Amino acid sequence: MQNGRLAPAKAAAMNTEPLFEYIQRYIDLTGREKEILSGQVNHRKYLKGQYIVQQGDICKHESFVIKGCLKTFYIDNDGQEHIVMFAIENWWTADLGSFLTQTPADYNVQCLENTEVIQFPYEKLENLYEQIPKLERFFRIIIQKAYVASEKRIIRNFSLPAKERYLKFREQYPEIERRVPQYMIASYLGITKEFLSKIRSQLITDQQGC
Repeated sequence: MQNGRLAPAKAAAMNTEPLFEYIQRYIDLTGREKEILSGQVNHRKYLKGQYIVQQGDICKHESFVIKGCLKTFYIDNDGQEHIVMFAIENWWTADLGSFLTQTPADYNVQCLENTEVIQFPYEKLENLYEQIPKLERFFRIIIQKAYVASEKRIIRNFSLPAKERYLKFREQYPEIERRVPQYMIASYLGITKEFLSKIRSQLITDQQGC
């Protein structure tokens, strides 16, 4: 990185199979449609620590994760980091509001591991929708799913105590818990790392007492 900005990513051979397998859950693509799609998306590799999106920039891509782990976060006026989402293989990541409106991003998206993504450029979406109309339905579905997940997270944050939020996170995202530092999980849950440590210690004590 230079001055905190994204360093140029190395060119990579296109590996679209994970993407096509994911898309097939929702719509069927013909061989020709797969060819068209492959010609319109970008395959990028990023190093650990690099940014896909930075706060204040315009998010130009919706990214499908082939390999790696990323966090979406914002920095408040006091310089504190607040993590709102993680993404691993077969997940999507972006500042969705910035991507859809092409306005400056509120969030950063940073790689926690060396990462591979397939990116859908905003400027090519309309062309893709014209050539493959069913893709518009596909993106509507995944955007709806992202909205519902966000709403459920807000409800959990307001209605559940910290211990229950952590247990729910561990149940839903065991792979993420294994791959990210505890202080990042604490940030995602909206608690301090010290409080998360106490919760984990209490859970261990409870298990030993059983």
